[in-house]
Amino acid sequence: MSPFEPKPGDWAVITGAGRGIGRWLAQHFAAKGMRICALDIDAYEAEETARLCGADSRAHGCDVSDAKETQRVAEKLIAQGVEPSLLWINAGVGSADTVSGAKARTLDWLMGVNVMGPVHTAQAWLPMLKSREGSRHVGITASSASVVPVSGPFTLYATTKQMTAAIGEALTAELAEDIIGVTILCPGILNTQIWNAAQARPDRFGGARQAPDELGEHWRAQPGPEVLEQGLDAALAKGGGWCIVPTEQSTSEAMDARHKAQRGGLYDYAVPND
Repeated sequence: MSPFEPKPGDWAVITGAGRGIGRWLAQHFAAKGMRICALDIDAYEAEETARLCGADSRAHGCDVSDAKETQRVAEKLIAQGVEPSLLWINAGVGSADTVSGAKARTLDWLMGVNVMGPVHTAQAWLPMLKSREGSRHVGITASSASVVPVSGPFTLYATTKQMTAAIGEALTAELAEDIIGVTILCPGILNTQIWNAAQARPDRFGGARQAPDELGEHWRAQPGPEVLEQGLDAALAKGGGWCIVPTEQSTSEAMDARHKAQRGGLYDYAVPND
């Protein structure tokens, strides 16, 4: 894949851009001269991101778990001249729930945003991206939880983020013919508000809920999204691929253990006799 070079004046469409990694991505590409289209379920925060990114930037509320809304927002913005050379699929939510114990609406919420959200976003925006000429790129924000064994109290989140990364791999294969690179960003724990993601949860998934502030102490003790800059720019310079930026010392060891288990096999399977 050819390197992706952000060009001044080109559009970057970023979902989940109202805060955290999404807002940092918006400001990062705005600093390179790109015009930013910030999408977020919280329209007010999206507007604030656009304001931080310059007068030429745009913002719009968008619930990526809703396929029809995602398509409608894309069509509206494209009609207004937002034709991106960069699409960054970033929106994601977290919850301390397990696959076996999650309530139905919690399961639907995480699957809706972390799995179906990237699918809806890709289907809404990729036709425009493909129609453009020149350097084009897709980014997708997965997680360090996408590349290590699923464990701990966040097993449902980890499961959905492994699926997020798998969608990134699928897009890598699907877009190769169009010479559109894909970067799968896997950050470790950062100082973002993902721990309080339910503050913007739609009513159909159980409604908004404010988590106790003390739950965010561990996240606030971590570095900010700016630690992603060097790895992200290096990935774009080589045309995409995996961009894993661990912030926990154990991540690399856990990745190695997972790959070793995959190569060696975790289980012995009985082969039935004919």
